[in-house]
Amino acid sequence: MTSFRNAVEARDPDAMAATLAENVVFRSPVAFKPYPGKAITAAILRGVLRVFEDFRYVRELSGGEGRDHALVFEARIGDTRVEGCDFLHFDDDGLIDEFTVMVRPLSAAQALSEAMAAQFDRIQREALN
Repeated sequence: MTSFRNAVEARDPDAMAATLAENVVFRSPVAFKPYPGKAITAAILRGVLRVFEDFRYVRELSGGEGRDHALVFEARIGDTRVEGCDFLHFDDDGLIDEFTVMVRPLSAAQALSEAMAAQFDRIQREALN
């Protein structure tokens, strides 16, 4: 989990992708459908790096025999403040195989939805490369 957090805090998309299992499933706070696979998850995370400003983790929680972690964060999208949490599950190899994000308040979820929708064509192209 430390590797993922360090990669995010360094804003290093390659290091972030290196922490993902090939079969990772990403669950977005603004889309019902999960996104399966490392390529699309890594592309979504690159999109988030482009959207979030002043991102920082403020709390870390763990449980489930070291396989489950929650990273509470704060960020901004333009003038909208975002509070959220990354819920991570790690496989036997120490790679993230489940990644769920929650955000609040509603205005933040709406701002995130709009900002990521504007990124989504690029995200899909990146996932294919």
